[in-house]
Amino acid sequence: MSARLESVLSGLGPVAVAVSGGVDSLTLATIAHRTAPEPPLMVHAVSPAVPGEATARVRAEAAREGWRLRVIEAGEFADPAYRDNPVNRCFFCKTNLYGAIRRVTERRIVSGANLDDLGEYRPGLDAAREHGVRHPFVEASFSKAMVRALARDLGLGAVAELPAAPCLSSRVETGIRIEPETLAFIHAVERLVGEDLDVTGARSAVRCRVRAAGIVVELDAQSLASLPETAQADLGRRISERAPARLSDAPVSFAPYRTGSAFLTGGSRPGGSPR
Repeated sequence: MSARLESVLSGLGPVAVAVSGGVDSLTLATIAHRTAPEPPLMVHAVSPAVPGEATARVRAEAAREGWRLRVIEAGEFADPAYRDNPVNRCFFCKTNLYGAIRRVTERRIVSGANLDDLGEYRPGLDAAREHGVRHPFVEASFSKAMVRALARDLGLGAVAELPAAPCLSSRVETGIRIEPETLAFIHAVERLVGEDLDVTGARSAVRCRVRAAGIVVELDAQSLASLPETAQADLGRRISERAPARLSDAPVSFAPYRTGSAFLTGGSRPGGSPR
């Protein structure tokens, strides 16, 4: 399975791996470091949209594997087009990311996108195309399940079981301005709920959605079933206490997890939108 991927990587020359801290990019970084003819440069971008534990995970793997790592500022919060949170917000996010990476290296940039990502609405892939970014998992015909299997084969342990974790801005309903304090609140809520309900594993999900109608905490079916109405009321109160001023009066509710449910276009969510 990995022979195809190694062949793709060997044909790219010196690469810079965009490492977000999720299973895809960490797995790509690991196999690139272990097999590429020339050791790759790993680049991790920090911003208010990137949880601190993702950065800590990247640093830990870099220390364990002996990566050459650069940590940079993503810079998307200086872009009004990104902050306005349009339907194609991800395009502006990735445009800033790849531009920031290009400023620190001339190497070919590679990402952890896999075949599953091609079936979703991903304007970030348009930005990647404009910057000449390559996607080795796609070129080697790797699905998400195959990436996880490879992570296990590489001995990445808990990394292989990480749940999907798109950037925090993906929780904010289209058209609501992206604010750092809103993202900090979203992250705090997801940690609070995850710890309270012991939500772990690749199949688990906790999403705090900030919508025009209020705050919605989405949970996978098992976690939601374990939360009776009385517990929901108590947890909702604790969430409200942590809300920034602009969200202090927003109602809190709980719902089943749906991928991309904060993403709106024409008043509805298309199939295969961001998570």
